Amino acid sequence: MQTTIKKKRNTLALNIAFLLCSGAILLFLFKAPEETTAKIPHDDNHNRFLTMKKKEAEKFCTECHTPEGVAPLPSGHPPKYRCLFCHKRD
Repeated sequence: MQTTIKKKRNTLALNIAFLLCSGAILLFLFKAPEETTAKIPHDDNHNRFLTMKKKEAEKFCTECHTPEGVAPLPSGHPPKYRCLFCHKRD
């Protein structure tokens, strides 16, 4: 009889610990900041990249997004070789 009471206590303690951990994770996720990374625009310059695979499309980013290009990247921009890692195509 003592062992069944211990098992029930252990089970109850584990269930409470699970609920507390789950609640903490949910609270953390709800308090996460909103996504601020710009999406790739749906315009004539970018429409051809929307159907390509990510790696294939990223090869063309430097055509316009260089210091001498049409739309240079701002200073402090992260590495330029993985554009579609952050910028989503929708």
